[in-house]
Amino acid sequence: MQYDEQSNGLNGKRHRVRPAAIRVEQLTKNYYLGRTVVPALRGVNLEVKQGEFVALMGPSGSGKSTFMNLLGCLDRPTSGSYLLDGVPVSKMNSNQLADIRNQKIGFVFQSFNLLSWMTALENVELPLVYSSASRAERLRRAQQALSVVGLKSRARHRPAELSGGQQQRVAIARALVTSPSLFLADEPTGNLDSQTSTQIIAILQELNARGLTVVLVTHESDIASFAHRQVKFRDGRIVDDTGIMHWTPTTPPMAHQLNAGAVAERRSLAPTDEKQVTS
Repeated sequence: MQYDEQSNGLNGKRHRVRPAAIRVEQLTKNYYLGRTVVPALRGVNLEVKQGEFVALMGPSGSGKSTFMNLLGCLDRPTSGSYLLDGVPVSKMNSNQLADIRNQKIGFVFQSFNLLSWMTALENVELPLVYSSASRAERLRRAQQALSVVGLKSRARHRPAELSGGQQQRVAIARALVTSPSLFLADEPTGNLDSQTSTQIIAILQELNARGLTVVLVTHESDIASFAHRQVKFRDGRIVDDTGIMHWTPTTPPMAHQLNAGAVAERRSLAPTDEKQVTS
């Protein structure tokens, strides 16, 4: 991880400052219904430092999910600037955005989006198919990612043979397998019971403790309380930004840690009656 140095004007001492993983300035997004302009984001400014754990909150229609789509390079803003790890992505074309998504961003969604005919291992390996990695390397990295979430023993199981919480952990492993610098989670606990939700958030917390930048969208205040910082949206604007970042970089970023041991296996997450909740 790179650090900038800034000087303290009083004593001349220099201290390390974590660079921004995300910096957006005056970001807007409009949708068009015939001749009607529907503004989803209205001049959003936000900076997220590398290694932060940030929860985006707000009621339905507040703009938080639109903002997450822009952060994930799934869409382009109408206007404004977005820097991801210092790289301007807001003006990139579709192919360039696809490369950024595959190389720098890991996604987890409320619906697990696993392919039913593939095993857990094959689902996790899938993002690497588009890379230059050999088959052996893809399998090795997929197995390591499953170990990180404590599911190495379920590698040959298909989604229908896994509980809701286990499926979400497979989805997390799939998001980690490309060694992203930014991890985006959109309502990752929305389809899970409270006990399983806590386990999923605990995995995200431990990944963040290893240096991975995590941005979480949730409408649940108890889930948001696990993050260091809560950013609240309303009517396409940020109306509140609270929390103090206490993370200290005592370990390298997660991108360099996938082969260093099983985060969740070390935790020995006890199997539970993880039942998937329908909504």
